[in-house]
Amino acid sequence: MPAPKKREARKSMKQPAWVTLDGGFAVRHCLVQNISSAGARITLDDAVALPATIRLAFARDARTGRLCQVVWRRGTSAGVKFIG
Repeated sequence: MPAPKKREARKSMKQPAWVTLDGGFAVRHCLVQNISSAGARITLDDAVALPATIRLAFARDARTGRLCQVVWRRGTSAGVKFIG
């Protein structure tokens, strides 16, 4: 049986950020609750409505940030995995 994966330590931040959707045409404000080199937990008005892939950035510019896959959604929170 393989050893269980140890989750990376996450850094608590509560820092404002932006989620970019639809290739940069829709930008939503969010709050990054915690982050690691592998992903982050964000909160925003309607996390359930997020598409499967988003861009998360600490600046509003759609060309910055990291491509993410949404791995879970609960109410106003979502977990994302960095993929790019």
